Amino acid sequence: MKNLPIFGFIAVVILVLVSASLFVVDEREKALVLQFGEVKAVKEEPGLAFKLPFIQEVVKYDDRILSLDTPPLEVTPLDDRRLVVDAFSRFRITDVVKFRQAVGSGGIPSAEVRLSRILNASLREVLGSVTSNDILSENRVTLMNRIRDLAIFEAKNLGIEIVDVRIKRADLPEQNLAATFARMQAEREREATDERARGNEAAQKVRALADRTAVELVSAAQRDAEIVRGEADAERNAIFADAYGRDPEFFAFYRSLSAYEQALQGDNSTMVISPDSEFFEFLKTDGLD
Repeated sequence: MKNLPIFGFIAVVILVLVSASLFVVDEREKALVLQFGEVKAVKEEPGLAFKLPFIQEVVKYDDRILSLDTPPLEVTPLDDRRLVVDAFSRFRITDVVKFRQAVGSGGIPSAEVRLSRILNASLREVLGSVTSNDILSENRVTLMNRIRDLAIFEAKNLGIEIVDVRIKRADLPEQNLAATFARMQAEREREATDERARGNEAAQKVRALADRTAVELVSAAQRDAEIVRGEADAERNAIFADAYGRDPEFFAFYRSLSAYEQALQGDNSTMVISPDSEFFEFLKTDGLD
């Protein structure tokens, strides 16, 4: 019975040693076994693994694809039209030994700082070799692929693989927006003025054509009217001449009645004329015999 405490102490020691010797590698992780800062083993397969207790330590790194947003970067394309570019990248740790040697105990945060520098340098180099229209166009996939390929080459020294690089936003700097908007407004106003001038010119042409057509139509109508009026007068005169030739007395009587109708219009028509005037020849009693 006196040996029971000793056995219990030994069991506890053994349990501590075993627990300090075992560690689990998750399927989403990679692990390094370090001894005094030196890499002794690499554990990339998920499961249970062993290390020397108290002498060795385990450092784990995420094996998944990670994202990194770069801070806004001001670039100057070939046309000297400065742009502010926001980009992001996706990367993963492919060589944990090289990664550890490159970033030390800083881990992923330290790697992100260095990766941001690599991406910024790639962005400046690629975007500085094209115009701003190429950057702002929808067909900028080629540019992003060039940035990615350049960053891949530089990131290999960190044990990192760049999976993708994308440009999220490319805008003008705040200090240039007002001048750019003013220039765009002036350009639109110039285009509007040109359109109005062309519209006025076309309207004047249409108006002149319409006026000329109206004058021609009125002239033709007046000419036709004069012709018809002349023919009608000629026909009327012919009828009058024929009637006069058939019965001169009746024609004279008809002409006198027409003269009376024209002269004696209205309710208060007054004429001062001699009663013996020939004008009233057909109103006299003896003239009707």
